[in-house]
Amino acid sequence: MDDEGVGDTPATALRRGWTTGACATAATKAAWQALLTGTFPDPVEIVLPRGQRPAFALAITEAGEGFARAGIVKDAGDDPDVTHGALIVSTVRRDAPGRGVTFVAGEGVGTVTKPGLPLPPGEPAINPVPRRLMREVVADVAAAHGASADVVIELSVPDGVRIAEQTWNGRLGIVGGLSILGTTGVVIPYSCSAWITSIRQGVDVARAAGHPHVAGCTGSTSEAAVQAALGLPDSAMLDMGDFVGALLKHLRRRPVPRLTIGGGFAKLSKLAIGHLDLHSGRSQVDLDHLARTLAALGADGDVVTRARGANTALEVLEIAGPLAGALADAVARDAQRVASAVLADAPVAVDIIVVDRTGAIRGMCPRSNR
Repeated sequence: MDDEGVGDTPATALRRGWTTGACATAATKAAWQALLTGTFPDPVEIVLPRGQRPAFALAITEAGEGFARAGIVKDAGDDPDVTHGALIVSTVRRDAPGRGVTFVAGEGVGTVTKPGLPLPPGEPAINPVPRRLMREVVADVAAAHGASADVVIELSVPDGVRIAEQTWNGRLGIVGGLSILGTTGVVIPYSCSAWITSIRQGVDVARAAGHPHVAGCTGSTSEAAVQAALGLPDSAMLDMGDFVGALLKHLRRRPVPRLTIGGGFAKLSKLAIGHLDLHSGRSQVDLDHLARTLAALGADGDVVTRARGANTALEVLEIAGPLAGALADAVARDAQRVASAVLADAPVAVDIIVVDRTGAIRGMCPRSNR
């Protein structure tokens, strides 16, 4: 995680959970075995990419003419995951010999509609690693019972359409529900890996769409201000959050001609002094630095002293008075310098927009963008 500019967060006391992909794999194994034998294994054990062997209790089972269905309630552990508690259902049917494994998006599972994701448009939003895991369990169960591994797997998530509204799927061009995700099968609490994956996918979708200009913002207020100022389409807006380092490092590998970074004054003041993870738990505003910047801008001693003793960065901006715009521009210039250094020789032009809590633009670099 450090390679992405994300600090480590102690998670030793937190309970790990399982990805939607791991749940889908276990449900598929149970349904396929029931289709072949008439009996659902409960609990059902699978092997994850790193060798873990979790066992899952089945929440629902159903069998009928030519199909079997099993469902597992996702347990995300102590991670604040919007899919925690969702029911992941796999319905398995036999297919013609030689067809292999076919994946179908059922209720609440999305479909890819834009290029740039690991799956082509038109495919169910079931990521490559979960697909591989499901193919493996289908093959293993088929071999154990002397059957051919030719099946149709339909994954569904009741209420998945509603849950997906709390994710970035719509912006990524995934419509109709959730994605079935997971590279390790394990949800590490507060690891932020899903967010970083979404940032990367957002860049890839924007590149595939041919966008010459993308924007990454720290939150909804700055995003609304930046999008209104620049007139960018939704698919060019990247859900950067606090992970500016992850965005910059991915753009260094997969450049887009122009990047705008937008954010609140406090967040961008941290980027301005070199922090690439802007989360309050992993980096702090340097009030002394802001006070020194005000002094360099010509603020009198009383203003500098009050700024140094302020409670927050926004209070410093208020204390700055008529120098507030110059201070915000200085933060933007320093933030641009840091971002450009991370991008190194990548052909990406960077500009910065600083907003306040109301969404008003207070500073930018270069100034000519106003």
